[in-house]
Amino acid sequence: MGLGWPPPRLGASVGGMRSPRPCRPGPSLPWAAAGVALWTLCLASSATATSTELQIAYQRFRLDNGLTVILHEDHTTPEVAVNLWFHVGSKDEAPHRTGFAHLFEHLMFMGTTRVPDGEFDRIMEALGGQNNASTDEDRTNYYESGPAPLLPTLLWLEADRLTSLADAMTEKKLNLQRDVVKNERRQSYENRPYGGVELALVDRLWPTGHPYHHPVIGSHADLTAATVKEVQTFFRTYYVPSNATLVVAGDIDPKTARAEVERYFAWIPPRPPPLHLTPPPARLAQPATVRLQDRVQVAQVTLAWHAPALRRRGAAEATVLAAVLGGGRSSRLQRRLVYDTKLASEINVKHDTHEHDGILEITANVGEGHTAAELERAIRNELGLLALGEMPSEREVERARAFVERTTLEALDGLNARADALNEYESMFGDPGLLRRDHLAQFVRVSPSDVRWIARLIFAEPDVAVIVTPRSATRAH
Repeated sequence: MGLGWPPPRLGASVGGMRSPRPCRPGPSLPWAAAGVALWTLCLASSATATSTELQIAYQRFRLDNGLTVILHEDHTTPEVAVNLWFHVGSKDEAPHRTGFAHLFEHLMFMGTTRVPDGEFDRIMEALGGQNNASTDEDRTNYYESGPAPLLPTLLWLEADRLTSLADAMTEKKLNLQRDVVKNERRQSYENRPYGGVELALVDRLWPTGHPYHHPVIGSHADLTAATVKEVQTFFRTYYVPSNATLVVAGDIDPKTARAEVERYFAWIPPRPPPLHLTPPPARLAQPATVRLQDRVQVAQVTLAWHAPALRRRGAAEATVLAAVLGGGRSSRLQRRLVYDTKLASEINVKHDTHEHDGILEITANVGEGHTAAELERAIRNELGLLALGEMPSEREVERARAFVERTTLEALDGLNARADALNEYESMFGDPGLLRRDHLAQFVRVSPSDVRWIARLIFAEPDVAVIVTPRSATRAH
């Protein structure tokens, strides 16, 4: 069996008799308001009102070749989404070959024998579809969406490049995309205001040899050194069914959708899953300060600490802590440093989680008439008050939890977003049901004492500070 040619076209049946809609906007809501309001309606609280569960129905099965498949039925709109995750990111790259995972994201669109360069997009877009991809430290994902009858075409296109892309790889294709990625590094980091901050953070937060020590984009030298053979080996190691999870979501009949998935993916031979190393916990021996000059108008202060990894103990508390500090106008740093003292013109706080580590990061632009040194001292003073001063109030933490819950729901607004979230929970934890059971509930449980506990834990550790000043300015530190 194989894929055959041509691919299935718009009009192929994927539906049939559909089951009742599991989750839809209420009749009083205008259609345009179905977004976040839809998921607000789909929340179900327990009898004790101590946990909140998202009603995101799914079916899960695994093909004999190791591919895990999740089906999410939602007839709110007549569209489908195909979301394919490969458990490979920059953390899996070999020494002196950084940027491979992201480079391969680009190479996946360079065409196969059946679908030459440019045809992937042309076929999909001609039939009303769209597609994109992304890479981070832990995974690479490819996602498409379009009218519901387009599903067989989307599955065929993904199966085609999964099975034959390496055979169609050439030096010309590699050269073209390595130049594109190098230019992306220049645009996103080297020539972008404050772009050097992220490069400095990953270099200082993790030691040499740690999987997160280098940026996802890679280095110019490593990208230049890549060969066609190395790219093919990378593909055949990580782009295998046993290292992938596939979500099909939207206006589908699960029985028919499963048959389509099996038709296009079940024949692919099994291959052993790749080895994923688990790095030891990273910890800074001492604080580090990096001072950069850039073509910017305003100085900037960034402070970063190691924090709990994805779904590890303390991760939910760290997310609420970030909201207490910077989630909205009433948050501590926003209120006191942006609105009261005007030491900062802008402040952002985030808890960024990876598979094996996390970062709590504060970034603040210096207010007019002030210096980076003043702002850094003020931020550290506020952190000390939170960790060692008066306990955060229940009202303050309640506002932070509400901020996190709202942003969490907004992040699930849209079919592609829900498909991606299901894929994340399956790929990282082996259980997409965690998205439904615990995605919101983990934040509801966070108390003021929990926020105090995680603040003391994180801020007692050494941090990395990156101070950016305008290139023409005299440093005042």
